[in-house]
Amino acid sequence: MTKHNGTRYSPERKAEMINRMTAPNNESVADISKEENISMVTLYKWRKEARVAGIATPGNGQTSDKWSSQDKFLVVMETFAMNETELAEYCRKKGLYREQIEAWKSVCLQANGQILDQTKQVNAQLKEEQKRAKVLEKDLQKKEKALAEAAALLLLRKKAQAIWGDEEDE
Repeated sequence: MTKHNGTRYSPERKAEMINRMTAPNNESVADISKEENISMVTLYKWRKEARVAGIATPGNGQTSDKWSSQDKFLVVMETFAMNETELAEYCRKKGLYREQIEAWKSVCLQANGQILDQTKQVNAQLKEEQKRAKVLEKDLQKKEKALAEAAALLLLRKKAQAIWGDEEDE
């Protein structure tokens, strides 16, 4: 049993509230909270637990086209391996259309493709930057070497002047 503010909720009660947050009911958390006198914090916690368990729980009182990306993705995951009959039954039960789910699936697959393309692009940019860094590193080493050589020559000049005196004075 779940406990909140001294009140215990049975697993059946919790399941009933989660069911009200899922399609086709899709009742808003605020409405359920007012009606059932269960805190919104508790309802949001239950909804989060249900999502983690892989259940689409929009719970925002809006139509399916306004659902979050996460809930749409969960529906795609739930229905991915279903045959036509199972999908039709699922759609009837949830108040969805097969076309909606197909569109969401397409968006999910495109998003993954975009991520792959972006990853390739970022990797190419990274390689370019690494090449540039190597060139700059070599250039820096050459300059450091030249600077060390110039400093050594200056030091030798000063020592020579100290030993033989300043030629300009003569």
